[in-house]
Order: sequence, then C-alpha cells, then structure tokens
Amino acid sequence: MNMNIIKFSFRYNSIMKRNELIEVSKYLQKYKSISTIGRVEDNIIKIVFDKGEILFFDMKRGDSHIFIKEHFKRAKLYNAPFDVILHKRFGRSHIDSFEVVEGNRILRLHVSANSSYKAQSSILQFEFTGRNTNVIILDEEEIVLEALRHIDSSVSYRSIKVGEELEVLPIKEFSEKPSNVGEDIQEYFKNEYLKRSIVRLNQIKNQKLIGLQKKIDKLQKLLDKLDDEDKLLKKSDKLNFWGTLVLSNINKVKAYEKVIKLDDFEGNVVEIILPKEARSPSEAGNILFESSKKLKRKAKSLYKERENLEGKIEFFKKMQRAVERCEDETEINILLPRQKKTKKGKKEHKSYESFFIEGFKVMLGKNEKGNIELLKEAKKRDIWFHIKDTPSSHVIIRTDKVSIPQSVLDFAAKICVEFSVTKKGTYLVDYTQRRNVKVHNGANVTYVEYKTLHFEE
Repeated sequence: MNMNIIKFSFRYNSIMKRNELIEVSKYLQKYKSISTIGRVEDNIIKIVFDKGEILFFDMKRGDSHIFIKEHFKRAKLYNAPFDVILHKRFGRSHIDSFEVVEGNRILRLHVSANSSYKAQSSILQFEFTGRNTNVIILDEEEIVLEALRHIDSSVSYRSIKVGEELEVLPIKEFSEKPSNVGEDIQEYFKNEYLKRSIVRLNQIKNQKLIGLQKKIDKLQKLLDKLDDEDKLLKKSDKLNFWGTLVLSNINKVKAYEKVIKLDDFEGNVVEIILPKEARSPSEAGNILFESSKKLKRKAKSLYKERENLEGKIEFFKKMQRAVERCEDETEINILLPRQKKTKKGKKEHKSYESFFIEGFKVMLGKNEKGNIELLKEAKKRDIWFHIKDTPSSHVIIRTDKVSIPQSVLDFAAKICVEFSVTKKGTYLVDYTQRRNVKVHNGANVTYVEYKTLHFEE
C-alpha cells in the first residue's frame, strides 16, 4: 500500500497575545448569557452564547487560542468534577462581565445564576500562559472550586488546589507585536482554527499512519514465520501411512531396526524411518499415528492463526485508508483515540471495533464473525447499518433508548462504507432498529422499516 507519509519538523506553537485578548474581551461584551458550556476534547471548551453563537477555547499548553469551527465532532462526553461544576455554575447563566487581568494574559468571565437559595456568582478564568495554561473555576471569594489542571506546590510555586484561595500572578510588562484580530473578529476566530488545522491534520495523520504501518509490519513478520499448512498435512498423511504399514506388517519388523523397507498395498517398496524412542514395532506404529494426528492438529491451528493474522492486516490497511481520507483531526481521534490501559480481566473484542462519538458507542464488524457477534449482542432499539444490496461490514450504534444525532448517524454510515469497499463511488447505506432485522444464516439478513443515507466515497 502506498501511504502518503511525510516527515514534519514544524509544530505550530502560538499563544494569544495580551493585546488580542483585550480586543476579544471587548467583542465578548456583546453576549448577555451562556446557554450551554462543556468540554468537547481534553483541552477544548465549547461555549454556546445567546443567539446560539459558539466559541471554542483551546487551552493546550503552548498553543492556547480561541476559535470558531462548524460541525465540530467530539468523541466522548466528559463527566469529571471539573465538568460537573463547569456545567452547574455556568450553564444557563447570566454574563456579568469579561475582563483581561492587568499585566497578564488572563481572560476572566464573571457570571451569576439564580439557584433555589440565592443568586450565585462565579468566575471562569482562562489563563493563556504558555506552559502553565489552565482553566480555573472560582467562587466570588476567589476560592478554587475546580481546575482543568491541578498543580501541586512541589511542581510550581503557585499551587492550584480545590478549596484554596487562588494566588494572583505577578504583573508583567509585555512587548508584543501588533494584534492580528483585525476588524472582522469572526473571521479572526475562524482563521485561528484554519491556520493550525492543516499542520495538525498532517502531523496526526502522519503519526497514525506510521503507527498502523508498524502494526502491519509486525503482523506480516508473524505471518511469514508460520509453517506451511499443506506441507504439514502431507507429512501427516505420510506418517499415518507409515504407521498403517508398520502395524500391517508387524511380524516383518525387528525391534532393533530403525530404518525398514516394506511393500505398500500396491506392491511398491516404501522406506520407513522408525521413531528412535520406540521399543517395539507396535509402539513404533502408534507413535507414527500420534505424530500424524499432532501435525494435523497443528495444520488446522495454523490455518486459523493465518486467517486471524490476515484479517488483522486487512483491517489495519482499511484503517490506513480511512485515516488518509480524514479531513479533520477530530475524525482521526475518533477512529484512533489515545490508547488506554485495559483493565485486568476485561477482554477486548477481536472481531469488531468500537468507536465513540458524541458519547455514543459505534461498533463495526471486522469480519463475518464480528458481524454475527454484533447482531447477537445488539439490543432491540440499537441502530443497525449496512450498504444497500452489497456485502459489507455491519455497524451498530448503541442507543440506550436515546435519540441519535444526525452527526452520529452520518459517522456510522461513513465507516460502514470506508471499511467495506475500496472503489470510489456513491453508496446507499440503509439503517433501521435492530428489531427490524431478521437473521437467516450467519450474517445474512433481511430488514424492514429502514431509512437510507447517501455517502460518496
């Protein structure tokens, strides 16, 4: 497979300048309320303001910025203490003010929300401070309620711990280049994403493709080392035949002989090497039979192992093609998220792959066995996908009785096509609830009450 792997030495590295934060703060004064707020990636917070306007705050260390992007895909839902308090304090809140802290690259958002007891004031502090970039939730007394990154006093002179008063950063003098915000601040936010997206996309795509190729090479080496099943079966047949001849001519075989010649059933002379450990002709015949059975079992096992290795290689090649076609780094992160340690005793499914988007679990059958497993494990209300009138992988969305967003349906249809076909073209993907799918034999099904999505490969 030809992969477009390119070496990148450049990494986009930029922090919002203080003068840019001041201009952004002035722009943000127009907003009066927050509708919803929450993390959409480990370091990215999405805020939906009044009138449905959306901004993303990317708080990566060394590259913190604010941006706008349409159709942002997220892999999972976050429910850590930081996320719970963020939602509780700032969701459906009234915006009191925005401010940029004097002598620092810190943007503070002051809000108030009416609780059942009293009006509650909160501060959301975005610190665009390079290596120590952070998001801190404070109450009106400047006590830390939660933070994106907790910092211990052993690591930094300025600790950030829940329940402690936040230490104010010392005032600095900034010598900065002119602001890049310009007159059209919406365009500035869009460009902040665009100017990073190509570099990031190529970097992560390159990294994932290399990682997949390493896995393929490793599996190919294991495949190349496997014995030849046909040779093992031929040797098994020969030993079985020798055993039959030995036991059929047991009176002609002397106990001390190691190599004998006997006539087969058609009168041909056959030279037989007797096992060294055999103490009698009958024991020699039985050892030959047992060795024949072992070789036959090994050949059968090798066939399964070969089939398993070839299936894995083919799946990783399909994954490479899917990664190469990705036009967004978030799509790659959904296909190949950062590996987490598997809990002891928890088995990974080898015959189907699981992805997570918008908190929904999407499962893809890697082969016929995987398709059969998905059909068996799916619940009645789970959504099932298959390419219309074409052999394809089966895809299941686990619904947990919750309605599925269109973006998740589109993603399921996309992977159904990308992991099933290699030719470019327009494909129709049918989907319906699992209870509308009737299994006839293996993974062969018929289905009713379905809808269809168009996907162009």
